[in-house]
Amino acid sequence: MKPLKGVAVGAGYFSQFHYEAWTRLPSVTLTALCELDATKAEQTAKYYGIPKFYHDVEEMLNKEQPDFIDIITPPSNHLALCQLALDRGIPIICQKPLAPTLAEAEQLLSAVNEAGVPFMVHENFRFQPWFREIKSLLDQGVIGDQLHSIYFRMRTGDGWPEDAYLNRQPYFRSMPRLLIYETGVHYVDVFRFLFGEVKSIFAHLRKLNPVIAGEDCGLVQFHFENGATGLLDANRYNEADAEDPRYTFGELLLEANRGSIKLDMEGRLRIHPLGQASYEHPYSHQKRNFAGDCVYATQQHFIEQLLQKKAFETPIQDYLRTLRIQEAIYTSSAEGKLMFP
Repeated sequence: MKPLKGVAVGAGYFSQFHYEAWTRLPSVTLTALCELDATKAEQTAKYYGIPKFYHDVEEMLNKEQPDFIDIITPPSNHLALCQLALDRGIPIICQKPLAPTLAEAEQLLSAVNEAGVPFMVHENFRFQPWFREIKSLLDQGVIGDQLHSIYFRMRTGDGWPEDAYLNRQPYFRSMPRLLIYETGVHYVDVFRFLFGEVKSIFAHLRKLNPVIAGEDCGLVQFHFENGATGLLDANRYNEADAEDPRYTFGELLLEANRGSIKLDMEGRLRIHPLGQASYEHPYSHQKRNFAGDCVYATQQHFIEQLLQKKAFETPIQDYLRTLRIQEAIYTSSAEGKLMFP
């Protein structure tokens, strides 16, 4: 089968993980990228063996006529970029945050529905190998069939210095919403992936580092429709006791009626059946690309589903539910009340 012809927009910090992953997918050939910064465009194209680079997205789409586009830019221009692709019937995989506001995300959803073009949100945390394995264990009933609780503790430790984020993603410093909008939304999606739909939310968010604009610490309580509860305990300021805090991004404890599953920051899973000794559960994971090679797994899923004309796990139609929960978290914290997203 002839490889799908893809193009990409953006050459910022996180794009490196996208481009490297595309080079390993045999069913894909990236023919061009677009980036306003001329030096970045040329260097990125050369490094990843991409034949052409552009500074104008419309020109690239008209000349390349790709089978899909990967959008790896800040959320402020997602709507305009996506519309260019939608107008040409080009399938889209688009990074999160999806849009600056929920209203703009809903506008994008309307445009996608009207165009009838395949659209997948690049929500890669659910594709981390430990979460895929935990989902499989839950589906097998290894710790029972009644979920009790899920707790995730995140400490990235990159947000405490006065020059926090400048070495990697400096725009984090000026974002009015940071922790939940940029990082916590991943765990809203992961919690939904593992435990199902969220019934209600109660949150308390705050800022620990005074040099940044947005919140960097939060406690978010989830009540799921199946009766289970969840807690996201997230903090970008304090450090985790781990060699690489960005491998798993944190620790997980999941409990059900027959036992529990623990995830540590080295990606190890430990199962504790009730009344029995705990044991380590072996499975495959590796420190490659980003966070267990989840970017590769995400893009592989996009291509496989696109080729087979099947539904994506994170279509925009479903992802709007995650964004409504995100909005409820901010409202709950601001107003000090329980929210029903």
